[in-house]
Amino acid sequence: MIAEARDLLRTLFHAAIASAQPARVIARHLPEKPRGRTLVIGAGKASAEMACALEQHWPGDLSGLVVTRYGHGAPTSWVEIVEASHPVPDEAGERAARRMLDLVRGLTADDLVICLISGGGSALLALPAEGLTLGDKQEINRALLRSGANIAEMNIVRRHLSAIKGGRLAAACHPAKVVTLAISDVPGDDPAVIASGPTVADPTTCADALAVLTRYGVEIPAVARDILESRRGETVKPGDPHLAASDFRLVATPQMALEAAAAVAEEAGIPAHILGDAIEGEAREVGKAMAGIALQVARHGQPFPKPCLLLSGGETTVTIRGDGRGGRNVEFLLGLGQALAGHPGIHALAGDTDGVDGAEEVAGAYLGPDSISRALERGVRIADSLARNDGHGFFEALGDQVVTGPTLTNVNDFRAILIK
Repeated sequence: MIAEARDLLRTLFHAAIASAQPARVIARHLPEKPRGRTLVIGAGKASAEMACALEQHWPGDLSGLVVTRYGHGAPTSWVEIVEASHPVPDEAGERAARRMLDLVRGLTADDLVICLISGGGSALLALPAEGLTLGDKQEINRALLRSGANIAEMNIVRRHLSAIKGGRLAAACHPAKVVTLAISDVPGDDPAVIASGPTVADPTTCADALAVLTRYGVEIPAVARDILESRRGETVKPGDPHLAASDFRLVATPQMALEAAAAVAEEAGIPAHILGDAIEGEAREVGKAMAGIALQVARHGQPFPKPCLLLSGGETTVTIRGDGRGGRNVEFLLGLGQALAGHPGIHALAGDTDGVDGAEEVAGAYLGPDSISRALERGVRIADSLARNDGHGFFEALGDQVVTGPTLTNVNDFRAILIK
């Protein structure tokens, strides 16, 4: 029974990932061929695979440059692929961003720029604002990742300390038409948050960025604080004429992926309920809340009769307090497992659809009714693992990690709880 549940949950996870593959979604969103040149630019964990799909379906000549995470490249014929570091930026990402701005200079109104954007673009498209160094950006990124700030809050800061995000890349393309094809990895699918919105207007301000830093007690270099306090870091705002010819199109989203998984579950005879595609919060606390819902179903058949499947997506956060190896999906599972306390009828899987949970090359893990007891047999206590933020260590000891390798897409977290 456990093996059957594990296999079903893995099948659902792969169905969610497959639904967001660029090869499946790019073609139906392509713009018309322009009178002039077609230039392709972009950034994100899925951008290389998006470029591949674009090349297969585009009716004419094109050229360009996209930057993706190390190990997430794909074979292209006309669009150059550069690999760089994520989640902390490096020199390769900075060089790629500078080259991208050089490529879009001198375009005309007859030209078309297709921008391929997906999750991870904030770190991969790393071009510090004037006066900042890459070292400053790296320090700020690490501090934000440790702080517990959610992705929208982190990207408010990133946009205002960048020379390319917050609409600046699209403004540099003016007067060419810019069509952005985006795969969303953020709760709510806000274009300004996906990869920090390099091609869309930004309604937030430097004051908002300072408020985020204050809220989470994040210390930043003095030069960065001066950029924000002096408002030199202001982004391109709604109504700016440089963005008049910019068009933004979502080609894949977390909701679409959850719906694909739900359809597979229904085919297997398991009623599926999507609880939300934009759930945020501290990962362990979200796990405890989901456990409460699952236990209510298991014990009382409310709010859904059993058997059933509870699906959710979004992006939780982890405030790092320990020295373990963790990610938000395995942290969620630890919180869930501790609250379920080995209930015999509940199984779960959580994973990041890009194949990387945290900084680990592991997508996520499976949690079964016997996970806590099997861990104890190996001398591992779930409470200790949670205290150390050591989700990867916990599930590695059980052999229950989910490893996909680079999936070449990214529609954020996938969480499935099966109640038998």
